[in-house]
Amino acid sequence: MEELFAPPAYEWKRLSPKYRSMQMLTNMVIPPALLTIAAVIVGVTSGKWWISGLIWAVAVVIVIISPPLVTRSWRSWGYVEREDDLYITHGIMSRSLIAVPYGRMQLVEVESGPLERAFGLASVSLKTASPETGARIPGLTPEEATRLRDRLTELGEAHASGL
Repeated sequence: MEELFAPPAYEWKRLSPKYRSMQMLTNMVIPPALLTIAAVIVGVTSGKWWISGLIWAVAVVIVIISPPLVTRSWRSWGYVEREDDLYITHGIMSRSLIAVPYGRMQLVEVESGPLERAFGLASVSLKTASPETGARIPGLTPEEATRLRDRLTELGEAHASGL
């Protein structure tokens, strides 16, 4: 089944390790902190500390299960620049492989939100002629995002001119 998600004779390029760190922060720190605050508020306002204990237990479970899930998710992401198309794969439980032909690309966009900028990361989004299709590669270094944007734009123009 794994060969379904691996194009032959190509090596997948992977996301930056900084992306994994950013995902760890957003999964292991922020939700448990909010749940802890909620547990304290419930305990103080209602006096039902057992409910607070349950909420806090959920926060502990999130902290325990997040590292392996984030790492597996990070490892699942990859992309391959082929001669005529770009392959993108990701997913743990439900694997996805997207093939975007260069000639079908309409727009290549580089994005970087506040948290991504804090970690020195950017994302490249691809839009095609169909509104239902497109692709996104998160967790790239700014240098790789710029290189990929320029290369995809160049290849898209070259392949579109042949239509």
